Amino acid sequence: MSAIALTLWRRQALAMWPLAKPKVVALIVFCAWIGMCLASSGAPDWARVLPATLGIALVAGAAAMVNCLVERGVDARMRRTAWRPSATGEVGAGSTLAVALAAGATGMALLAACCNALTAWLTLGTFVGYAVVYTLLLKPNTPQNIVIGGASGAMPPVLGWAAVNDEISALALVLFLIIYAWTPPHFWALALYRREDYAQAGLPMLPVTHGQRFTTLSIVLYSVLLAAITLLPIALNAAGWLYLAALLPLNGRLLFLAVSLHRQYSDSLARRCFVWSIWYLTWLFAALLFDHYWRIPLY
Repeated sequence: MSAIALTLWRRQALAMWPLAKPKVVALIVFCAWIGMCLASSGAPDWARVLPATLGIALVAGAAAMVNCLVERGVDARMRRTAWRPSATGEVGAGSTLAVALAAGATGMALLAACCNALTAWLTLGTFVGYAVVYTLLLKPNTPQNIVIGGASGAMPPVLGWAAVNDEISALALVLFLIIYAWTPPHFWALALYRREDYAQAGLPMLPVTHGQRFTTLSIVLYSVLLAAITLLPIALNAAGWLYLAALLPLNGRLLFLAVSLHRQYSDSLARRCFVWSIWYLTWLFAALLFDHYWRIPLY
């Protein structure tokens, strides 16, 4: 390969990298990895964990690239996303699709060969749910897009659990419910302080269709639901004192910010709620991990 061709290839690769949404994929992989660890009674089986982690990351990145490809016209009309190479035309649709399909196929092959068919099929379903059902059908047509489509985003810990145990347990479903209830308030906080962007792009996000007050009330209600669901690991005797000690302040701040946002809205507070929600999920799952390996039983 000539030096010029190598330079062009490297430039294209660097341009495509943001389309895979690496920060989002990192959170997805983290949640999947927590599922793998919680599914293991002792040390994780690294012969499964490593290919499962890479496979899930590749399929998640492929789904993100397809999302950017489909929404490149919408992204170009939004300040938050107008910089994306797919929106600016820096990378072509054909090359983006080719890389996405190659990454997705490689990830699926890893999961099928090194883990099990259940994980591969669930991951494929998650890809279709996000890249096709959410992106093409839900997001442009209903303000409940993130509620219905959130099922795909809640799958990573289930995928991780299935990769290790070849099955889905009650705790895996609880992890799914936690992320499923977390997704609407997380995303609606972003949509609130970016509502002009979404209105300009013609997307029916909840703050655009139902207004600020309705959205903040919805955030409060979903936050209460989320706080209740996070108690289920304790009810299942799958978590102990360490988890509870972390859970109480996490849920306390979550509810305080949600209620504050509803009582006296500001864009800066909505942004704080959005950022906090990311840390909330990270610390909550980290608490489950620590509790799993250093359990102090509640009863």
